[in-house]
Amino acid sequence: MKTLKLISSFFTKYFTFWIIGFSILAYIYPEGFAKLTYLIIPPLGIIMFGMGVTLTGEDFKRVVLRPQDVALGFLAQYGIMPFTGFALAKILGLEPLLAAGVVLVGSCPGGTASNVITYLARGDVALSVAMTSVSTFFSPILTPVLTYLFAGQWISVPVLDLFKSTAQIILMPVAFGLSVRSLLGDKVKDAIEILPMVSSAAIVFIVGVIVAANAEDIGNVGLKTGIAVVLHNALGLGLGFYVAKLVGMENSKARAVSIEVGMQNSGLGVALANAHFAPLAGLPSAIFSVWHNISGSALAWWWRKSDLRVSDNI
Repeated sequence: MKTLKLISSFFTKYFTFWIIGFSILAYIYPEGFAKLTYLIIPPLGIIMFGMGVTLTGEDFKRVVLRPQDVALGFLAQYGIMPFTGFALAKILGLEPLLAAGVVLVGSCPGGTASNVITYLARGDVALSVAMTSVSTFFSPILTPVLTYLFAGQWISVPVLDLFKSTAQIILMPVAFGLSVRSLLGDKVKDAIEILPMVSSAAIVFIVGVIVAANAEDIGNVGLKTGIAVVLHNALGLGLGFYVAKLVGMENSKARAVSIEVGMQNSGLGVALANAHFAPLAGLPSAIFSVWHNISGSALAWWWRKSDLRVSDNI
């Protein structure tokens, strides 16, 4: 188990490089990967199961004890990202499926990697975990509704089917994970330590498959889509931080809100796009999955460095 933990730590530490490398490999040799789109949903279920296993009673208690902080983060998450995705798709003139894909990833809940990035950024990790949990539990309702409201002008959005898929992908595995944690308690402690590696590997696989499935289109639409994703992520990070500061949150809380808003559950976006629209609609989510880990890590490094500069000047 010790060796497995070391491997997990190594894999998770260099997760961004793995995802970039695997995406490049899938783009160059798409033949084998593109046929595996039907396997996208099971790995995502494993990720959400892992999230459920890691949640404890303390995590839910935080929501009750800090309702204002969590509510602000929740409103910022589902207010900023869907609207900015819609605005960017309009401004950049994205074709319908890509426009819908940008809105879809913006309508997804916060990503689980946001908790790790918040820790690295010296943000409020407890608030980040609470925000991820709440946005995830409400996603079966809000993700389909917001996608319909903002993307319905481009393509037909099957709200009920999206609701069913999101519930199956998100709520059922999380509930199962919570049940396992409740029954086994601390007996799952060792397994929890290798879950980040399992989740990371699942995300790498999902992104690689969707990149391979869209290899032919990336050359034509990749640049514009990439610009949309980078701006979308930057606006989420920036507006999340400044909205939090505007209501008087201290830096650690504002950092948590910023990262939670800017980092989406892009794996869910890929799975929903592939199941209900077309692989091309999943491309923004796939690019987002690569980019938000790079930008989030860079932002965390910058904030930690700025903290050191402040402490040196005291």
